[in-house]
Amino acid sequence: MTVETADAAGMLAGRTAVITGAASGIGFAIARHFVAAGASVVLADRQETVRDRATEIGAAGAVVFDATDESAVRDCVAEAGAVLSRIDTLVTSHGILTEAPASEMTLETWQQTIDVDLTSVFLLNRAVLPGMLARGDGRIINVASQLGLKGGTGLAHYAAAKAGVIAMTKSIALEVSSRGVLVNAIAPGPIETPLVDGISEDWKRAKRHELPLGRFGTVDEVAPTAVLLASNPGGNIYVGQTLGPNSGDVMP
Repeated sequence: MTVETADAAGMLAGRTAVITGAASGIGFAIARHFVAAGASVVLADRQETVRDRATEIGAAGAVVFDATDESAVRDCVAEAGAVLSRIDTLVTSHGILTEAPASEMTLETWQQTIDVDLTSVFLLNRAVLPGMLARGDGRIINVASQLGLKGGTGLAHYAAAKAGVIAMTKSIALEVSSRGVLVNAIAPGPIETPLVDGISEDWKRAKRHELPLGRFGTVDEVAPTAVLLASNPGGNIYVGQTLGPNSGDVMP
């Protein structure tokens, strides 16, 4: 199923954004939709291809960095801020996904997922908050997963990390919303992305059978949710929420 970029021209006019995980998948789709909506965007990723992606969509710039490295995160935010003059919106859309039963999972596998999918999100949130709080304006959108709400077989490490992202999002929202910074999460269901390509066909077949919609979503069906949360007035009263474009997999 092919879905065109949502008609959101002007929704983010004059706004700026840094989007991580933007070399592919949901992150790139969000970046593309943000640019189409009028935002000035810096794409960030550990993959060098993010530079080509930025050029492809006419973004303001790109940063190659390691989101698990504290100093690299600070440098990324500083570099993006210099390009954009300020950072209005942060979207954290990077991550890894592996599969292993808990009884056989190594500590290394567990820790790597926690580092990439949770700790790095904290580092990025922390890095942009001072500037947003000083201006009394900002949006943070953390991409979690519906598995952080319901768990998943063979995915205890991933579900734990994403549950942590959701709880962290709520906690930071409570701390900063009264000062003009709105923090929310998106918890997509299974989406056709390179990340999901690494999961077994048996798992994907069983998951499709579970979904009320009967299919996985596409990245262009997730990105408009991020545009909404970043927009004015569309996102103005979302505080600590977890929005779920998930084909009906979770119905809060």
